[in-house]
Amino acid sequence: SGINNFLKAVKEEGHELHSFMMLRNGKVVAEQWFGDNTPLTPHAMYSVSKTFTAMALGFAVAEERLNVTDKVVQFFPDKLPKNPSEYLQTLCVKDLLTMSVGHNVQEASDKTNNNSDWVQALLSVPIETQPGLEFDYNSMATYLVSAIIQRVTGEKLLDYLTPRLFRPLGITNATWDECPQGIAIGGYGLSVKTEDMAKLGQLILQKGKWNDKQLLPESWIDEMTTIHIASAPAGYKRKDVPINPDDSDWLQGYGYQMWRCRHNGVRADGAYGQFIIILPDKNAVVAITANISDMQNEINLVWDHILPALK
Repeated sequence: SGINNFLKAVKEEGHELHSFMMLRNGKVVAEQWFGDNTPLTPHAMYSVSKTFTAMALGFAVAEERLNVTDKVVQFFPDKLPKNPSEYLQTLCVKDLLTMSVGHNVQEASDKTNNNSDWVQALLSVPIETQPGLEFDYNSMATYLVSAIIQRVTGEKLLDYLTPRLFRPLGITNATWDECPQGIAIGGYGLSVKTEDMAKLGQLILQKGKWNDKQLLPESWIDEMTTIHIASAPAGYKRKDVPINPDDSDWLQGYGYQMWRCRHNGVRADGAYGQFIIILPDKNAVVAITANISDMQNEINLVWDHILPALK
C-alpha cells in the first residue's frame, strides 16, 4: 500500500520517524509509533504550535474580544517605547498572523533572549519595512498573538483553549512552554499527542465543525487556510529564494499561521519534521512527528507514496 511504501522510503532515506497517523473521511486508516514514542506520549510541536495559537485567536475574534484589523499598540499601552514609530503604530494583528511584521527577525529573537519582558522587548525592535507587505517567518510574531489573547481574555493560551478546543476534541495533557512573564510562547513550545494533531487537522478539514457542532466560524478556517501573502522558507525573503516555486512546499503562499502546499493542501509544520497535512480534495489528514531536518524531502515522500494511494 501507499503507506507501507512511504514508511519504507522514509527508512531508506535514513529519516527518524516518531509517529504517523492518517485519517480518511474522518476515520483513522493508519497509525504507527516508533522507538519510545507511544499513542499516549505528547510530542514537541515546534511551530505546529502556531496553528493552535491562530485557532485561539479565532475564538477570541468570534467572541468579539478583538478584530484582526486592531492595532497591536492598543493592547500594550504600558509596554510601548517612548516614541512609537509610524510603522509600529500601523502594525495590526493580521500582520502578526501573516508573518509580515517588518522586523529584523534575528534582532527580534536576540532581544527576547536578553530580556525577561518579551512584549516590551519586541515592541522596541525597529520595524524596517512597512507591515503587511513582506513575509519574513517570525516566531515572535506568534508570541505577540499569544500575549494579545492573554490580554483580552485574561487567560493563558492553554486555559483559554481548554473549554473551547481541547475539551470538545478530547485533547488532554497538553502543555505549553511560557516566557519569563508567564505568557505561552505561542510560536512554539506546545506538546500534544499525534492523535491530537490529527484531530486539529480534521477540525480544519471540517471547517470548524465537530460532531455537528460549529466550534469555530467557518469563515475563520477559510481565513487561516487561504493565501494572504507570498511565502518563503524561514530565514529567507521571497525574492532571495533560488528555487522554482513548483518544487517547494514553502513557496505556495501563507495563510494565518498555516502554509499552503502543493496538491491544493494546507499544513501546519514545525522544525524537525512535525506535520499536519490537510488534503481537502482527498478528504484526508496526515499527522507526522519526527526528528528529520530535510523537511522538503519528507513531504515529497508523502506526495510520492501516499497521495497516489488516495484514489
